[in-house]
Amino acid sequence: MLRRRANGETVEDIQPGLLIPTGRRKGHSPSLSSSYRALAEHEKAQAYPEAIETAHADFAALQKHGRNLV
Repeated sequence: MLRRRANGETVEDIQPGLLIPTGRRKGHSPSLSSSYRALAEHEKAQAYPEAIETAHADFAALQKHGRNLV
């Protein structure tokens, strides 16, 4: 999807050719909104990699803390 967007194709042109690999909708194309959301999340991760890394570390610490309480 990223390569095709970089080549100037629209999400509307790309979306029908995509397939969901697992889950309830396996084998179907994702919705347009899901496609746009995935692109937006990718752009955020590219723009703020340190924030993503910090969020993952914080989540891991919370999970570890939660396991110690059980």
